[in-house]
Parts: sequence; C-alpha cells; structure tokens
Amino acid sequence: MPPKQRKTFEATLELEAGNAAMVDLGKMLGPTGVNTRNVKLEYDENTSAHRGEIVPVVVSVFEDRTYQLRYKTPPTSFLIRQAMGAKSGSERPGHVPGGTITKEQVQAIAERKMPDLNAGGNLDAAIKIVAGSARSMGVTVEG
Repeated sequence: MPPKQRKTFEATLELEAGNAAMVDLGKMLGPTGVNTRNVKLEYDENTSAHRGEIVPVVVSVFEDRTYQLRYKTPPTSFLIRQAMGAKSGSERPGHVPGGTITKEQVQAIAERKMPDLNAGGNLDAAIKIVAGSARSMGVTVEG
C-alpha cells in the first residue's frame, strides 16, 4: 500500500452544477498546479443531474498534484429561495417580509440538508435550523 499523500491545499467552492466556471476554478486552483480542466470535467459530470443549482465542493489537492472532490448539499439559503420561487429574501429582515414557505417545504429542505447540518441525525433539530435560516432571510414559515 503506497504511503498517504499529504494535503497541500483545501478549498470549498460554490459552483453551478453541471456548468462550473473555469474562471472560479482557475482563481482558486491555478496556484496549486492541479489540472483545472480535469477538475471542471469531473465536477460537471458528477453534478449534471442538479443543473440550475449551486453545489458546493471541497477540493483537496495533494503533494503530487492529484486532487479529491467531496460534494456537499446546496446552501440552505439557495434552497429556501428556490422553494419560494424568488431571487432573494427580504431587503430588511425583521422589518419587511420577504416571502413565505410552508412547513412541508422546510421539512423537505431539512431532509435534503441533513448530511451537512449539525443536527445529529435528528430531523426536528434540522427543521429548526432551516426555519431559523428562513427567519434570518426575512421569510415567514406558514403552518
């Protein structure tokens, strides 16, 4: 078994699924010497089923310029805006309402975000986290 490679660089990038921008990849990964075209092709291939979404990826670059991609779930704020059908929440959260979503939509978002949330596998805790994010965006949870 070959010795483990040491990580020399790690970054989290929020890219458009199935269509990563080479500019964003080049800015972050160019100095590492990793082949950004291969990273783009692998990312686009693995996220093509989620086109139109933002899918964060953690890129780890090793000493020998190899890399590893670890995919995360879309940001909670993105999923809330998607459920509302709006581009943003409130301009002044707490003062001006920014829209509404149902408890069922909050639950669906919580179930999708469960692997990345610090909820210990508890769906009720995940729902509270997502509802809190919605409130901070000025979005009302109905029901």
